[in-house]
Amino acid sequence: MAMTVVVKQAAEHWSYVAPLLTKPTTDEAYQRLVQQLDEVLALAGEDEDHSLALLASRMGDLIEAYDEEQRPIPMAPGSEVLRAVMQERGLGQSDLPEVGAQSVVSEILSGKRRINLRQARALADRFGFSAGVFLEL
Repeated sequence: MAMTVVVKQAAEHWSYVAPLLTKPTTDEAYQRLVQQLDEVLALAGEDEDHSLALLASRMGDLIEAYDEEQRPIPMAPGSEVLRAVMQERGLGQSDLPEVGAQSVVSEILSGKRRINLRQARALADRFGFSAGVFLEL
């Protein structure tokens, strides 16, 4: 009986949820999904048990799949990848609290500091990339 209620609720709300679970096919749809993922992450925060955590994970998978097919990231230092992502999304140095203070971001972008594993994982979670793209091996 409970399944019927769940299915009924899913059907009633599917038109709102489906776009969040649909792989983007254009850059516009990609940008929209990235923005929506940022909104979901703002609600879920770091709580992996949050009711939206699974949705955020699936959205990240869709974004990553589009990136791999349409927007491959060339091998580049982590600081250059971060700079490109920031430019693409219109972010300033103070818009990355998961990396650290604005001064830390500045040092990374200028090459004075490398992105550490914690920062790479946080950036990967936020932007839907593999943490490896931010690390310099």
